[in-house]
Amino acid sequence: MSILIKLPQLAWYEPSELKLPLPDGWRVEVCNMAGYDRPVMTDDQIRHSITHLIGSPPIREIAKGKQEVVIIFDDIARVTRVARIVPFVLEELADAGIPDRRIRFIAATGTHGAMTREDFAKKLGEPVLARFRFYNHNPFDNCTYVGTTSRGTKVSLNSEFMQCDFRIAIGSITPHLFVGFSGGGKIILPGISSFETILYNHRLPCDAAAKAKYETNPIPLDMSEAADFAHLDVNIEGLVNLWGETVDLFAGELKQSHDIGILAAKSHYLTKMAKNKDVVIANAYAKVSEAGAGLGTAYPSVKQEGGDVVLICNAPQGQVVHYLGGPWGENFCGRQSIKIPVPPHINRLIVYTEYPDLTGLGFIEQSEKVMMLNQWDDVLKVLQESHGNHAEVVVYPNADIQQYSGE
Repeated sequence: MSILIKLPQLAWYEPSELKLPLPDGWRVEVCNMAGYDRPVMTDDQIRHSITHLIGSPPIREIAKGKQEVVIIFDDIARVTRVARIVPFVLEELADAGIPDRRIRFIAATGTHGAMTREDFAKKLGEPVLARFRFYNHNPFDNCTYVGTTSRGTKVSLNSEFMQCDFRIAIGSITPHLFVGFSGGGKIILPGISSFETILYNHRLPCDAAAKAKYETNPIPLDMSEAADFAHLDVNIEGLVNLWGETVDLFAGELKQSHDIGILAAKSHYLTKMAKNKDVVIANAYAKVSEAGAGLGTAYPSVKQEGGDVVLICNAPQGQVVHYLGGPWGENFCGRQSIKIPVPPHINRLIVYTEYPDLTGLGFIEQSEKVMMLNQWDDVLKVLQESHGNHAEVVVYPNADIQQYSGE
């Protein structure tokens, strides 16, 4: 074995490289997203983005005289390094005369499970936890009705958020299997919306053609409209590299900052599609607890005559608890079950994790083609039974956030 692939792992557990050997006779192509190796933003660069808002005066000006501040942020299922960004936001709020006791943080969990203190420490940093109150969003209670969208979604939002008179959101823009891109209105819906609001939005009619184009997908359009009711004062969202580190930041008025961010994201996450491969190795990292996102990248690269996919999802935390779409027993699931199908041209889907989690297969449609393996030698044994020592292989290091160019 002389071929060695190196993949980012354990985003929230001391990030490290996973080194995996492949048979010497295999022809291996590694397809990275365009911005995989962009340098991490410096403190000065982050401060400049936070102090020079897009389409808005500075926070230190518009927050003056405000009584209660809320900062919402994407949850532990996303790789956003909020702790790198928050100190510069707090500097601005201090300059506006806002005392610590009037600032709180809320995790925009949507219908994901609640975060633990350990999760909050990873996202926000220990200094923030020692100074400020922090809460989970509860989609089943304490939500206030704020209006109805043109598509009929009755929007109810986190009541603590709505009772504050200055509102900030921090998240990231990454490709998303369901809505095209994260960020923008998505931090509000589903982020801090009620269960019924989220359910109605996610059930909006959307054919494959509309879903494929972010600008015409009715679901994110509805999210954007719902966000208007939130009256967000400042939106902050970034792009991430191979290791999930922030490489660009867009801060300011919600729609203007998000529109500019989307333009940058389309080129940043761009990946040339590999075709007609015997084996596709798709690594999940940025959204490893929603590893199924990597399958959208993997499936199109498998040759139509049939081939295999290896989905790598080393997640000590397991797959995300999902009240809307997750499994809740052998015969029970959320009210909009998320089951990713296995296409006919996929001979085998091997889910590889060093953290055994059979329940984690719940996000994939049941099929005899699907197996979970916990030893890399076992993965290679299965693959070599079909492909021997000669195979055309592609590796996607960030399959969960890579987007095809279509070329």
